[in-house]
Amino acid sequence: MAAVMDRDYYDVETGVLDRTIYADEDIYREELAKIFGRAWNFMCHESQVPEPGDFFLNWIGEDQVIVVRGRDRVIRVLLNTCPHRGNTVCRAELGNTQRFLCSYHGWNFHLDGTLAGMPGEEVFYRGNLDKSAWGLKQAAQVDSYHGFVFATLDPTAPPLPDYLGWVGRLGLDFMASQGELEFLDGVQKNRIRCNWKIAVDNLFDWYHVKVSHGSVLQVGLFDEASLAPMEQMVLLGEFGHGIGGPGISEEKFDEAVARVRGGPGAREWYDRTVRDRMQPEATELLGPVGRRSFGHPNIFPNLWVSTSPQVCLRIPRGPGETELWWFSFQPKEASDNHKRRNVYMANHWFGPGGILEQDDSENWSHATRGARGRFSRTLPSNLTMGKGADRVAEDPSGQARIETVVNEHGQRWTYRSWQEWMRAESWQELMANHSMPPTGTV
Repeated sequence: MAAVMDRDYYDVETGVLDRTIYADEDIYREELAKIFGRAWNFMCHESQVPEPGDFFLNWIGEDQVIVVRGRDRVIRVLLNTCPHRGNTVCRAELGNTQRFLCSYHGWNFHLDGTLAGMPGEEVFYRGNLDKSAWGLKQAAQVDSYHGFVFATLDPTAPPLPDYLGWVGRLGLDFMASQGELEFLDGVQKNRIRCNWKIAVDNLFDWYHVKVSHGSVLQVGLFDEASLAPMEQMVLLGEFGHGIGGPGISEEKFDEAVARVRGGPGAREWYDRTVRDRMQPEATELLGPVGRRSFGHPNIFPNLWVSTSPQVCLRIPRGPGETELWWFSFQPKEASDNHKRRNVYMANHWFGPGGILEQDDSENWSHATRGARGRFSRTLPSNLTMGKGADRVAEDPSGQARIETVVNEHGQRWTYRSWQEWMRAESWQELMANHSMPPTGTV
């Protein structure tokens, strides 16, 4: 496998990307080990498993896992494979149970994964099986931030707060700034014939909006200023985390605050977001720069924190297929009108029935197909928009940002980081050699 990364697939100097990374099976298998096997992966929200015995099935790469709250109320993540012959021990996507039972031979396991027993323990095994050595495999580390549960299979991974850094944490801070969240029951799931990385890098892409989603503008569901604003802000963090999309200046933020406090009257598209972030507690949580960023955060590798109260996992299903899982939330203290709007947006904006993602999924699948052709896969992809034309602005708070127009800074950062993850043979090597967030000209 070491030969897979024997050359650069992304040229940091030119911003040119080799399409091979979207189609090559060996590269994909390496991603499962070096990225998904080492990263902190989003599992669920704590409110989805509130009581002992509550469980929820998810994936780390192609490994299915059980997120379960034990009798001690600790949340654990267990590999959903029986150590006897490999069969799954949990088939339901969610529920409550006292134990997990393998339907093949009847091995059964406590909520903490330890082996409780099996048929014929004394007669067939002669009492010689060390049950303490044959429990369900646990994730190496499990932690949560603002109630969002993450797990990693790598015991050497840094602690979750360190892994997220301020940019990764900020994406979830956006959600938390709305108040205590409650999960809207049901995860929307659908599969798209695209490589998972294309679905990830699109969340930074505001260049496609007027073209891909032109029909939305034509029928008047959104106005151009709110759907495709030119003012952009990019935040880049360690290990590939990033936020890209709309952002406004301090002056415009203050003007919006004045409009909101002034009562009824003409509004700008971003006033609704400013209203939610103008309180001192929001500024304390988000920081002076963070509260002015209205873009799309990605927690590397594959968790999109949407501008609506949703998060989306892009789960790999091979180099040419991705499964999208949409988790929807709403603030507990929100008004009934606000809650109704959140539910409407969750069903009609993104997801399998969303007016925007139907457009996106068509593009993503065709872009992936363009990477499979014998000759088309040899053509490079151009990610040069804005390269060398913008500067990173430092803030006394430490929240550095790029304030600019539509760009591809987020995409370039994603693939640069992807390449570093794929080259590193261990977390120690990744920690030593990964790129720090840029300064100066980018």
